[in-house]
Amino acid sequence: MQNNAASLPHAPSSVFPAHEAGKKRKPCLRKILAFWILVAVLGGAGGWIYQTWQKIPSSIRIRAGEEQELFLDVPVSGTIYGEKTAQKDVIPVNLNRPLTVQASQIQDYTMDVKLFGIVPFKQVDVHVVEGQRLIPAGVPVGIYIKTEGILVIAESDFEGLDHSRKEPARYLLRAGDYILKVDGVELEGKKQFTEQVVASEGKELCLTICRDGQTFDVTVTPQQNTEGVYKLGIWIRDNAQGVGTMTYLDEKNGFGALGHGINDTDTADLMEVQSGSLYKTKIVNIRKGISGTPGELTGVIDYKKENRIGAISINSVEGIFGTLSQEEADEIQGEALPVGLKQEVKKGEAQILSCLEEDGAPQLYTIEIKALHLDHDNINRGIEIQVTDERLLEKTGGIVQGMSGSPILQNGKIIGAVTHVFVNDPTRGYGIFIENMLSH
Repeated sequence: MQNNAASLPHAPSSVFPAHEAGKKRKPCLRKILAFWILVAVLGGAGGWIYQTWQKIPSSIRIRAGEEQELFLDVPVSGTIYGEKTAQKDVIPVNLNRPLTVQASQIQDYTMDVKLFGIVPFKQVDVHVVEGQRLIPAGVPVGIYIKTEGILVIAESDFEGLDHSRKEPARYLLRAGDYILKVDGVELEGKKQFTEQVVASEGKELCLTICRDGQTFDVTVTPQQNTEGVYKLGIWIRDNAQGVGTMTYLDEKNGFGALGHGINDTDTADLMEVQSGSLYKTKIVNIRKGISGTPGELTGVIDYKKENRIGAISINSVEGIFGTLSQEEADEIQGEALPVGLKQEVKKGEAQILSCLEEDGAPQLYTIEIKALHLDHDNINRGIEIQVTDERLLEKTGGIVQGMSGSPILQNGKIIGAVTHVFVNDPTRGYGIFIENMLSH
């Protein structure tokens, strides 16, 4: 008997001879290799261009009447001109080498720069400003702010009298909304708002809300829960409080603190402030930071009128700002220091001023500036720092919550403030340039 398998015809191994198939594969491999080389080159070039872009600030401030050196070490050149500058007064610049600049009067200029002097690359605003001196504070403060209206932090359902789920505010209100008025009446607090909802007895309410900067009215009908109480099914907040550090005091008793804004803990949005106050506080405990768990300064705040030391008028991404009482301003010790501009900040040793003891005076602690991000997307993370002072490392493990706002000093100038800590390395963190705080 014949083997069936043996009777099957042999399939050809290739339509073309082996040497011809090899010839066809080689050009294909070359194309693939060339493609990936091109991707690598373009990726590297793109990364280099992005880094160069980041090294050039979007705005530069220089002090009037002083010679100052700019050295960004980037391969760009261009021109500086003012709004009313004549063609003959256009100034050529080369940012690839040290550039000495001086302006005699307060004025704004524009600097157009080109990559390699050829490709239009970036436009930089140049501001000539008066020299300013600030007293570094470094003192802990209690913070209380009242929101502009009632902040909606969440929308939810609840069980009604008929045991069905009720959602009166669904599709009408959302987290981040500010309720400003009810039936045309301005709100003073969440207690008043809750009372108005309960008193509605199920009648429609006209709510004036602010959402993403736009103000408009919505109509909502409260419904009863299982206890017969009228509700809207929203979670609300009308204030925030905490402990931070005052950064500076100016000649008019104006203060800046934190170096970052106060955001709602639930929505993560910057809180709209109607009013706010600073209070005296005492640091009573320090929880050291470890990798993965930030540390914290615990302070005691007594919200009595006699403990109020200042008024908060602004809550912005650059920090909180307001006016300190004269009595408290007189207690801030220290010499007023010149403001260090971005281009004057250098990598290397610096100090932070912070108070970690109950009733103690602020102390200087050594840090190292590891990197500078002159045009970083996040304006309060321009200075990358690492704590090197053994005393501070022993007390706190590095940077802890509550130290935000601690002024950063270098070469006899105030240059910034501590703002953030690295969660996985509490010895490292970020700071904001002081000129960013002053431009709030």
